[in-house]
Parts: sequence; structure tokens; C-alpha cells
Amino acid sequence: MADRAAGLLTPEAVRLDARAAGHDDAVRVCGQVLVGAGAVEPGYVDAMLERERSISTYLGEGVAIPHGTNEARGLIHRDALAFVRFPEGVDWNGESVTVCIAIAARGDGHMEILAELAQVLMDPDKARELREADDPGRILALLDPRAADEQPTDPLQTGQGHTV
Repeated sequence: MADRAAGLLTPEAVRLDARAAGHDDAVRVCGQVLVGAGAVEPGYVDAMLERERSISTYLGEGVAIPHGTNEARGLIHRDALAFVRFPEGVDWNGESVTVCIAIAARGDGHMEILAELAQVLMDPDKARELREADDPGRILALLDPRAADEQPTDPLQTGQGHTV
């Protein structure tokens, strides 16, 4: 995720083995992660469900991005993301969702965050890696391309090119 969304997801807001009976239950699970992280008031979960009833937050590639309504911004303490994986999948209006990235954004930045997430998730390889990653650190790296940009490319820094 580019500058706006990077840093909004912390390892504490990553769940890799969640279960849900359906998409409403999955939205509640995601909302509870945001509540537990101190990012939102419990009432924000209802606003996430209301948003889902008005328009599906399913993106494709097995990913949904549940978030609340504009009217619920007052229930947000700070901008944050939550990453919740449902390994068994969740029926999302006929689509199978295995990854939810929940969004809480107080200002108009949520549109920028949505655009950044959509751009990352449009890459089928990255979407697959997100579905399969088993480490919160890897999730953070996949969602923050700056982490990949910081990898050394000089053969001397990577240890390649050395002869022993």
C-alpha cells in the first residue's frame, strides 16, 4: 500500500485463522478486530453491516474490504486496517471470500486507501500470497510495497557475487 495506507495495519490487527458462518458474521469478526485494536467504537460494527447491505465490499480474488458508512465516522478513534483470513472461506453473496481487509478511516482518506488496496489486490499473485501467508510480518510486507523497495539490490549487500 502506498504512503496513505502503509502503517495503518499492525501485527496485532492480523488474524490468520478466523471462522464465520456467513458474510455478516465475517463483517462482525472484522469489526471486532478494529474494536479490539482501539481504532473504533463497538457501534462501528453495525455501520460496517449497514454498508455491506447497501453495496457489497467484495473486490474479487477472494478478497472483501468491509468498512463503515460515512455517517459512522464519529465512531472512529483513528484510521486503521484489520486483516482477517478465513481459511475455510465465507460465502459472500455467492462468492467465496478468504481474506477481509477491514477499513476504518475518519476523513476522506478511505477512498485513497480503497484505491491502494484495490491496486495491490488486482495482482493475482499478491492476492494468492495474501491468502496463503502464514506470518503477520509477511502480510504487512505484501500490503506495503515500500518494504519490497527497501530490499538491497547491490550484489555486495545481498551476499551474492562474493567468492569464497
